[in-house]
Amino acid sequence: MKVYDLQSAITHHGIQPLYLVSGEEKKSGETREMEDCLRDQAVATIKAAVLGGADGEDFNYDVLYGDESDAAEILARASEAPMFGERRLVMVKAADRLPARERDALLPYLDHPCDSTTLVFVAAKLDRRQRFTKALKERAVTVECSSLPDHHLMDWIRREAERAGVRLNEEAILLMKELAVSLKDLAGGALYRVRRELEKLAVYMPEGTEASPADVEAVRGGEPGASVFDLAEAIAARDRGRALRILARNLEAGEAPLRILGSLAWQYRQIWKARDSQRQRGVETDHRVRHFSEPHLRAAFQMFAEADARLKGGSAGRPARVMESLLFSLCDRPGGAGQRMPESTSVRAPEGGKAGGTRPISNVRTIRSGRQPSS
Repeated sequence: MKVYDLQSAITHHGIQPLYLVSGEEKKSGETREMEDCLRDQAVATIKAAVLGGADGEDFNYDVLYGDESDAAEILARASEAPMFGERRLVMVKAADRLPARERDALLPYLDHPCDSTTLVFVAAKLDRRQRFTKALKERAVTVECSSLPDHHLMDWIRREAERAGVRLNEEAILLMKELAVSLKDLAGGALYRVRRELEKLAVYMPEGTEASPADVEAVRGGEPGASVFDLAEAIAARDRGRALRILARNLEAGEAPLRILGSLAWQYRQIWKARDSQRQRGVETDHRVRHFSEPHLRAAFQMFAEADARLKGGSAGRPARVMESLLFSLCDRPGGAGQRMPESTSVRAPEGGKAGGTRPISNVRTIRSGRQPSS
């Protein structure tokens, strides 16, 4: 099962005697950081279910490490009777570092685990060819902690926000998703850092209130009013001055033009998806997408592709000028007078849109706020 299904499985089927918590280790250090966070989350969920706040937690919880322990020690700890509680929890971390002979010595226990002990093996990756791995996968509940796909991030953020004690509106959740995706691509510890932001929000927000994108930006230490949402609003209002101020603020903060372009393209995809969804449901488009007509959206993706090519090709000379020109054109509402996106364009449209081609604009989705440049 996936890590986000673990709590539900424990609630419906109870705690089990054997677990394998693993995640396929990738080359990327950032992905390993995310998998580490998910493994920690799975371990915390199992620990809370087995021990809760019981008085005997200190007596009934053992943590062992595969490169420091042997089968005899693991079996001895797993066979002990619980004290001041119903169950014992034995956690074997770095189980992939157990020597092969020690793993094989554990095989009889996997067939007949102790009823009053939950034994958890935690590993980034186990060799599937070994007898121990095959037996463990057959007899244990396997919790898969490979990195979360983007479409599961919003559910993860909702659950973590609830756990932290803070409520977020949908736009704030989208902004937190932007943060998680960008950190996954560009920095380590994406989910850890998102969780810290949620904990900061829980302290910052008055009780009973709902956090907005402005609150998220404020807690992150950036200047409110410089997010991708604000940039899209400036374009919708045809406010060139405000759009250019947001651009200048982010460039001065060290944001790369390609990151800003990717962030804006990501926001346009969300707008297009929202517009299509509302149209299919037969409801009136809301204020967030009303100012973005389909011709405008189609022409915008053409312009994103052209700006992307100029920024990556290095022929523009002044990347900031490329972005300024793009914002001027977007504020002028391209496509509003019947302008069509050429058939030959190769930009990727959002699912449900009609733009052709497959080349993505950029894999970056956030704009960090910075201080406003002096005049």
